[in-house]
Amino acid sequence: MSLQLPPLSLYIHIPWCVQKCPYCDFNSHAVKQGIPEQEYLAHLLADLEQDLSYVQGRTIHSIFIGGGTPSTFSGDAIQALLDGVRQRLQLAADCEITMEANPGTVEAARFAAYVQAGVTRFSIGVQSFQADQLKALGRIHNSDEAKAAATLAQQLPLQSFNLDLMHGLPQQNVDGALADLQQAIALQPPHLSWYQLTIEPNTAFASRPPKLPEDEALWDIQEQGHALLTAQGYLQYETSAYAKAGYQCRHNLNYWRFGDYLGIGCGAHGKITLPEQNDIVRTVKIKHPKGYMDLSKGYLDSRSSVAPEDRPFEFFMNRFRLLEACPTTDFTSLTGVSLSAVEPALHQAGVLGLLALRDNEWQITPKGVRYLNDLLELFL
Repeated sequence: MSLQLPPLSLYIHIPWCVQKCPYCDFNSHAVKQGIPEQEYLAHLLADLEQDLSYVQGRTIHSIFIGGGTPSTFSGDAIQALLDGVRQRLQLAADCEITMEANPGTVEAARFAAYVQAGVTRFSIGVQSFQADQLKALGRIHNSDEAKAAATLAQQLPLQSFNLDLMHGLPQQNVDGALADLQQAIALQPPHLSWYQLTIEPNTAFASRPPKLPEDEALWDIQEQGHALLTAQGYLQYETSAYAKAGYQCRHNLNYWRFGDYLGIGCGAHGKITLPEQNDIVRTVKIKHPKGYMDLSKGYLDSRSSVAPEDRPFEFFMNRFRLLEACPTTDFTSLTGVSLSAVEPALHQAGVLGLLALRDNEWQITPKGVRYLNDLLELFL
């Protein structure tokens, strides 16, 4: 089977934040002595230059500026960054350009400058509207700042905006989780990311674990929260993502559909398909800002190929996060692997009720969503 080029996105990592949150396992670094904006910007564009051969004539359909807290950068810096990107890449006319923002760093003039620079969508890290939960999570903002940030996003000429919200927080009950959701819905975001807090290794919470809700309570939160969101016109399209019709995050859709993406910046990951070499490569950039900006080292930390026998699991691990049906042709064209290699696992998934198998597509079932790990284990 021959590989085909999938759509291409760009991820840009800005690693600095005001304060490291105890649950955060992302590559982020608390600001101590100011941010070297101009120096880092120059390195980002030089990093992009080195990856241009991976573009292979494609147009960029989405850009995601993540962190850290990208909104610690000035409007002028984001303008220079996106100008530099546009000089080096062909962007689609309707390119979605998302920027993560912390409500504690939101200022009206700064946000307007980001939009002027080309940002079309903000993802605002609210996590909770409850003062005690925000304190437990180490967030630097309060509930009023979160509401103000969402209100500002409504007023700006954006394609969309997202609110990030967590559930399953320390000692949280169903009423507390639903109260957070109701407040978020009242702010009318076109998109809501609603995901369960998990304790990740090498975080402050991992060394001092808080008391989290029991499994039964977590299931009640998920069921009742899903019902509330659905009743308010939000459609679940991914494990942890809900959107009004037409407002799904295109950048994340490209990830889950096994698309390609360039990754630039500290610790950024990329995935690139090379059809002529029948190869899929994953790239990781140097993680620490000091090492990343050391000119003697270059930017690449590692580059590895995804072996053909590993591609089915990687494909389904991404694809089955989406609730939409998966065309069977996507599997063969994006992995270069024959359907015969996965037919036994697919049959077993069908027998177990985890997938509905049709002639030209596979549809994950509600049972498959609930037991996603069991479904994915069939492809190991």
